[in-house]
Amino acid sequence: MAPSTADITAVVPARNAEDLLPRCLAALRASNLAEVIVVDGLSTDRSREVARSQGARVLSDEGRGLPWARTLGTREAGSRYVLLVDADVVFAEGQVAALLHECVSGRYDALQAGLRSVGGPGYWGRALAHHHRTGRSRRWFGLVATVAEREVMLRTGFDERFRSGEDIELRWRMRRAGMRTGVSETVVVEHRFAADTYAFARDQFLMDGFGMGRMIRTNGWRGVRLAVLPAAAAARGVLLSLVHREPRWVPYYAAFCGGNYAGMLQGLRR
Repeated sequence: MAPSTADITAVVPARNAEDLLPRCLAALRASNLAEVIVVDGLSTDRSREVARSQGARVLSDEGRGLPWARTLGTREAGSRYVLLVDADVVFAEGQVAALLHECVSGRYDALQAGLRSVGGPGYWGRALAHHHRTGRSRRWFGLVATVAEREVMLRTGFDERFRSGEDIELRWRMRRAGMRTGVSETVVVEHRFAADTYAFARDQFLMDGFGMGRMIRTNGWRGVRLAVLPAAAAARGVLLSLVHREPRWVPYYAAFCGGNYAGMLQGLRR
C-alpha cells in the first residue's frame, strides 16, 4: 500500500515563535498527519502554550540547538516518515501528501518543498524575501520543509556542532553517501520571516556565515570553495538589481556580504 500522510510525523523546532506557530501548526493539523511534535528551544514567549493549543506534543531541546532539536523530534516520532518543518513555513491543503508522493515515486532519500518567501512591509523583510525568491540557493536542498524516512534521518544524523549551516553539512554528507536529495518544483510552500528589521537580517547573515566558516574548518580544502559564495551571491544580486532597475536592493546585498564574512570569520575561529 502506498504511504499516506497518516504515516508522517511533523517535527517543528521552535524558539520564540508564538506569532508563527498558529498558521504553521494549523496547516499541519489539517494534513491528517500521525502526529505533530514541537521541539521548543527554551522559548521565553508563549510558544509552548500555542503549540499545545494546536494539538502538538511539546518537547524541549534543553538549549542544545537546532540540530539536536531535529534529532530529538525524529527519535520521538513513531511513524515511518518524518516531515521536518520550520515554524515559519505554511503548507497549503494537499501539499504534504503531494510532497510525500513525489519523494516516494522519485525514489528520493529526502525531498524538500520549494519555497515561496514572503516578507514584511519594511525594507529588510522585502529584501530578504526578494533575495530568497531570486537567489540560486532556492534550489539547494535543505531542512526547511523536508520529508524523509525516519530511519534514513536517524542513520544520517544531524551534526550538533552546527548551530547554523547544518543543512549544508547534511547535504554534503548525504551526497558523499550516494543518497538522492532534491527540491520540489511542483510543491512550493509559503516561507515567512519572523521579523522585518535590520537586526533580524544581520542575525541571519551572521548565522549563515558562521555555518560556512564551520564547514570550511570541518572539511578543509573541500570546504574552501564556500568562502567565495557570499561575494558571488552579492555580486549577482547587485548586477540583477541594476539590470532590472531596482537599485534599492544594492544596500541589502552589501550588508549581506559583510555580515556573512563577519560570521564566517567567527566560524573559522571556533
